[in-house]
Amino acid sequence: MEVTTLDYLSILPMTLLAVWAMALMLIELVLKRKALVGWLALIGFVVAGAASVWLWAQNGGATRYGFGGMVALDPYALFFGLVGILAGALAVLQSFHYIRDRGIGRGEYYALLMISVSGIVLMASANNLILVFIALELLSIPLYVLAGFAWPDTQSEEAAMKYFLLGAFASGFLLFGIALVYGATGTTDLAALSQNLTRSPLLLIGAGLLLVGLGFKVAVVPFHMWTPDVYEGAPTPVTGFMSVGAKVAGFAALVRIFALAFGSLQADWVQVVAIIAALTMLLGNVVAIMQNNVKRMLGYSSIAHAGYILMGVAAAGTGDPAARDAQRGVAGAMFYLLAYAFTNLGAFAVMVMLAPTDGKAVEDQSFSAYRGLARRNLPAAVAMAFFMLSLTGIPLTGGFVGKYYLFWAAIEADLSGLALIGVLTTVVSAFYYLRVVIEMFMREPSQEVEPARYRTLTFSVALTMAATFILGVLPSSLLSLVQQATQALFG
Repeated sequence: MEVTTLDYLSILPMTLLAVWAMALMLIELVLKRKALVGWLALIGFVVAGAASVWLWAQNGGATRYGFGGMVALDPYALFFGLVGILAGALAVLQSFHYIRDRGIGRGEYYALLMISVSGIVLMASANNLILVFIALELLSIPLYVLAGFAWPDTQSEEAAMKYFLLGAFASGFLLFGIALVYGATGTTDLAALSQNLTRSPLLLIGAGLLLVGLGFKVAVVPFHMWTPDVYEGAPTPVTGFMSVGAKVAGFAALVRIFALAFGSLQADWVQVVAIIAALTMLLGNVVAIMQNNVKRMLGYSSIAHAGYILMGVAAAGTGDPAARDAQRGVAGAMFYLLAYAFTNLGAFAVMVMLAPTDGKAVEDQSFSAYRGLARRNLPAAVAMAFFMLSLTGIPLTGGFVGKYYLFWAAIEADLSGLALIGVLTTVVSAFYYLRVVIEMFMREPSQEVEPARYRTLTFSVALTMAATFILGVLPSSLLSLVQQATQALFG
């Protein structure tokens, strides 16, 4: 098969990230100022993001395929790729001083981060189950290392080991599912699958194993057990990136596989996905109430938000895949993912501010660390409160608009019971999110530690806060882009 210009363009952002990451590892060997590696990584993310925007502008709303149909070049893939690149760039901004102060400022940190993002970008555009598996491993393996990057901290090493072992099992389930799907249909191409599906036990078991593998990556019940421990033990900027990046990649593949390739099997998988979404929202929110560690609380919160996004996947599987209801479910999930990305990364940026600058000090992740924060650093307290309100779904925030569209999509898809569970669990979530706000504004400070005031951190918090607010008050521009992406996906 002759390689064409379109083939290279279809993997351009991913290639830029991967090549830049390998170059960084070589440059780091000769640089005397190791901090420059972080800035070079940031430039790499900007270049990859610019390439994605250029491809979107050049391609319009069309869908083209590279490498014999294995890679999709469409607005849907570019959207998820851009969200992954954005998450990586914000993680770099939050990591500059954190890894230096914690004594883990090794140059391969940024290279691993870029390789993981390249896996996200590739997974968003993967149009073949084999490529989905390759992209998943490209995303996951660097994350296993990054979770344990704070060695010799035993908690970080434990997080990496748990993530690796459970992730290996999930990859095995995914690969076995791909094998069964191939055995039932004779193809791993998603376009061919959508046209040649024959309902058989082998195919249904394979689809179930695919759901298990991807369900682990996005942390939905009952594949969520790794989340709180890994979130707690991993370095804080890595946790923030992981909470967003893994979901972006996992849901990009979930929608493309189930809503598109397995669309004609909707009667078999929609109810299963809806039940998993309901259980995920219930468990994530209820167990989060019992946490006394903010990182673990945000871990269970992340599980709950995976349930909300999965609601959109379930809504996308009802009716004709080309119908407006299906597109509304996918659009709601995409908008919510972006709003969640800005909000959660902003919250973790504030957490990085509260990390001790003395590498020998233990990072306090308890609620008491936020006690009286408004008296120590009012802007940081206001930002954290705004992020907590957005995660709750309060109006004038991106979280509110995202939940509104998701619940609307579920109701229009005759999943009113699922939407009701979403509303009720949102009310429950207010308890633990507002607990952080109460600690910051209504309690006396228990410690006199001054939050870090690094410019990169301040910029990261200001950027995510502004984006969360804009998505809450002016969502129409983004919604039009999301709708263009969903139309290209189903077109």
